[in-house]
Amino acid sequence: MNFFNKVSDNKVLMTCFTAWLVAQILKIMLTYYSSKKIDITRFVGSGGMPSSHTSFVMALSTAVGKLHGWDSSIFAIALAFAFVVMYDAAGVRRAAGYQARILNIIIEDLAHNKHLENEKLKELIGHTPKEVLAGAVLGIFIANIMI
Repeated sequence: MNFFNKVSDNKVLMTCFTAWLVAQILKIMLTYYSSKKIDITRFVGSGGMPSSHTSFVMALSTAVGKLHGWDSSIFAIALAFAFVVMYDAAGVRRAAGYQARILNIIIEDLAHNKHLENEKLKELIGHTPKEVLAGAVLGIFIANIMI
């Protein structure tokens, strides 16, 4: 059996990737709903509703809990990892997005007075708490369906 067959037989890993895939597809659909434009870049982009990072790690935690027990050490590790990822998504990365927005405003203001060759910074890199919660619910839902 080759590597890819072994990986595809891993229920936990397939559950994580399914949760990520569903979240990314939902981002495209929700972007279309709000802007009436299809933005395929949302499939690989960070930020937005729902958080695919959160969906991935909550699917991981839920699948591990269901397979190895809610009182297992591996579930505790997976859940702690999920909390770190969710904190980063809603805290650190969101703050970096705010900073990028402010820097982009400064660059635009300066550009009106003198020529600048600066590229705009990506502002949508973090998540609101609602986006993280939606990702968590999605990940738990997908894991409960698949495991």
